[in-house]
Amino acid sequence: MQAAGGAALNDSEPGAASRPRRVGVLLGVAVFVIAADVISKAIVVSRLANRPPVHVLGDFLELVLTRNSGAAFNIGTSMTIVFTAIAAGVVIYILRAARNLHSIWWAIALGLLLGGATGNLLDRIFRAPGPFVGHVVDWIQLPHWPVFNLADSSVVCGGILVALLALLGIGFDGTRAQAEAPADGPADPE
Repeated sequence: MQAAGGAALNDSEPGAASRPRRVGVLLGVAVFVIAADVISKAIVVSRLANRPPVHVLGDFLELVLTRNSGAAFNIGTSMTIVFTAIAAGVVIYILRAARNLHSIWWAIALGLLLGGATGNLLDRIFRAPGPFVGHVVDWIQLPHWPVFNLADSSVVCGGILVALLALLGIGFDGTRAQAEAPADGPADPE
């Protein structure tokens, strides 16, 4: 099965371990997400500060500037430094894991996570009220949902793709994990 651009949806072909590393794809996706996030936040801060919400699709989609000191759903507003450390840890883990990355789908998923985590980490490091305790700029509002930004969307999409890849048993090397055959006899009581 082929996806757009000719990439195989089933990365379980033999020889997947000999595939090229997909670090370039991971970094390309991450850079795109970071750029889109930073640019959109700069536009929002310059255009929506001290303005009422802008209705884009009636009441379905509004653009509204908020600053979030917590995590998703504004949870843990007094723990900004903890979220900064967690985001930094995620970035470091993904960069270390990239050495073994041969699956284009894992590269996309981890690129989305890396770009989103980095986008919000940049806010935490460089925005007011100060270094490493900055508030994240959120600006997309849907009905009955907390305000979010492009970095948040990227993290969610990357997380969904990671879950799907794990469910399908596709490893970083692009091969599909084989189900273990059941043992023929009773388990050894050791």
